[in-house]
Amino acid sequence: MDFTPIPRVEALEKELLDFMARFVYPNERTYYEQIEASGDRHHHPEILKELKPRAKAAGLWNLFLPDPRFGPGLTNLEYAPLAAVMGRVLWASEVFNCAAPDTGNMETLVRFATPAQQERWLTPLLEGRIRSGFSMTEPMTPGSDPTQLTTRAARDGDHWVISGRKWFTTGAMHASVLLVVAVTSPEAPRHRRVSLFLVPTDAPGVTILRSVPVLGYISSSGECEVDFKDVRVPARDMLGGEGDGFSVAQARLGPGRIHHCMRAVGMADRCVELMARRAATRQVVGGLLADKQMIQDFIARSRIEVEAARFVVLHAAWKMDTVGNKAAWPEIAMAKVLAAQTACRVADRAIQVHGGLGLTDDVPLAAMYRYARILRLGDGADEVHKAKLAEHEIRRLR
Repeated sequence: MDFTPIPRVEALEKELLDFMARFVYPNERTYYEQIEASGDRHHHPEILKELKPRAKAAGLWNLFLPDPRFGPGLTNLEYAPLAAVMGRVLWASEVFNCAAPDTGNMETLVRFATPAQQERWLTPLLEGRIRSGFSMTEPMTPGSDPTQLTTRAARDGDHWVISGRKWFTTGAMHASVLLVVAVTSPEAPRHRRVSLFLVPTDAPGVTILRSVPVLGYISSSGECEVDFKDVRVPARDMLGGEGDGFSVAQARLGPGRIHHCMRAVGMADRCVELMARRAATRQVVGGLLADKQMIQDFIARSRIEVEAARFVVLHAAWKMDTVGNKAAWPEIAMAKVLAAQTACRVADRAIQVHGGLGLTDDVPLAAMYRYARILRLGDGADEVHKAKLAEHEIRRLR
C-alpha cells in the first residue's frame, strides 16, 4: 500500500491550504461573533454564505463523494488529507459542502435513492442550496443498539404514518429534509424491523422541540430533539425497500465515521501546533514553557499519537477503497476509536498548556475538545466498537 498523495490530490491540497489561509483562518472567530451578534444561537453566519460561492468557484466543492458523476470522484484515501485540512477549523467543512451530516446523507442518496428522490433532495444538497439531518437516535432507547428503536411507521394506503421522538438529530435547525429511521415490521427479525424515510422538516406533525445543549453549548445547526406526530409520508419517499433501514443506515455510517476520523486528525494536528506555538512564546518562572520537560513530553507524545492515528485512518480508507466498506468495518472501527480518543487527549493537553486562555473561546481549543468528546459517542460509542472488535478477534482464533 502507498499513501503518497497523487499529483491531483497534492494540487487540491495546496489550493485548499491556500483557501484556508486566505479566507477561513482570518474569519475563524467571525463565525461565532456573527452568531452572538444576531442574538439567535441558531443563526446561519453570513461568513458561510460569503465563502461558499468562493469555494465552489475554486473547484473545492463536494470533494468527499467517490462517485465521479457528482464530484471530483476521489477515493476515500485521496479525500483523507483534504478532510484533515478542513478539520483544522470546526466549521470549515461546510464552506466546501463537505460537512456532516450532509456528506453521509448525500452518499446514501447516491447509493439508494430513486431518480425522483435524487432530483428532489440530492441535487439541491449537492448544490449547497439546502441542508439535511439524520434521525435515528432516540431519548428512551440506547443509541448503541438501533434494533431497539420505538419510533413507528404504519402503512395507510399509499402513505406511511410516522410517530415517535428522536434526538441528537444534527443539523435539524437548518435542515430541509430528515432521513428518519422508523420501525415498520415489529415482529420481523431484529435487523429487518426498520425502514428509512425521507421526511421534509415542514411536513405536518414534524416539530423541532429544542436544540439539546451539549457540554453547555448549543450549536448553530443544532443537536435537536424532534417529535413526529402522525406524520404522513408518501410510500414513494421510503429510501430503499421495506425492512432495509438497518442495512442502509449501516452503509451510511461507514463513510460517515471515516470522515469524522479524518477531520479529527486534522483538528488534533492543529492542537499540537497551537500547543507548540504557545510553549515557544509563553514565559513562566525560569524561562519558556518550551524549556520544561513536562511540556516537551506533552508536545512529543501528542505528535506521536496524532501520526499514529493519521496512519490508522489512512489504512482504513485504503481498505474501504480496496475491499469495500462492509469488509473494512474492523479498520473503520479501530480508526473511529483511536481518532476520537487521540483528539480528546491532545486537545486536553493543548488546553493545559494554554492555561486559563485554553478554556475560553478566544482560542478554538475548548470547542475542539467538545467536538472530540462528542465523537467518542457519536456514530457509535467507543465501547461498542471495541466490543465488536474483540468478538471479531475471538472468532478469528476459533
